[in-house]
Amino acid sequence: MTNSENLGNKVKNLRKQKKLTLKQVSQETGLSISFLSQLEHSKTSATLLSLKRISEALGVNPSYFFSSETQGSRSAITRNIVDTKNLTENRFIYKDLSGGMENPLFVPNLIILNPGDNRGNNFTHKGQEFLYVLEGTLTIEVNHEEVLLQPYDCIFLESSTPHNWYNRNDKTIKFLCISSTE
Repeated sequence: MTNSENLGNKVKNLRKQKKLTLKQVSQETGLSISFLSQLEHSKTSATLLSLKRISEALGVNPSYFFSSETQGSRSAITRNIVDTKNLTENRFIYKDLSGGMENPLFVPNLIILNPGDNRGNNFTHKGQEFLYVLEGTLTIEVNHEEVLLQPYDCIFLESSTPHNWYNRNDKTIKFLCISSTE
């Protein structure tokens, strides 16, 4: 089973568990019924923005949609974080580092952007976001202004401010994205 099949099944199963129709999730997320149906049937993939909207509509943390063997732990260690063979298969890699911590106050993620990649359109969401660049030069757009972050640079922002990130280089970028859940 591929990642998109896992994702589609998780979305569909959770939606049915919550006794919601595609129409209700569509109204809550602003995503079309046809997109949601295609996602559930693994005929399309989701951006981080659409996953964030879906997770909010279904009342779960976005990390719910990513595999974790330690669901419900009080502490978690995550090892062997990146499977490098996926670098060419995916638009970008989004790796949840929470290790399945139950009800986390913040969600740490490792993001790997291939050359030319971005998160999609500028967006806003609840909470705050902290980005810390590990490798490469990351372009951040915050409130329609661009900032370049080099390795070991960071930015902390209110997620209600329109923002996005881009890889406008010819090399892969690795950075940590830590978001609050509120």
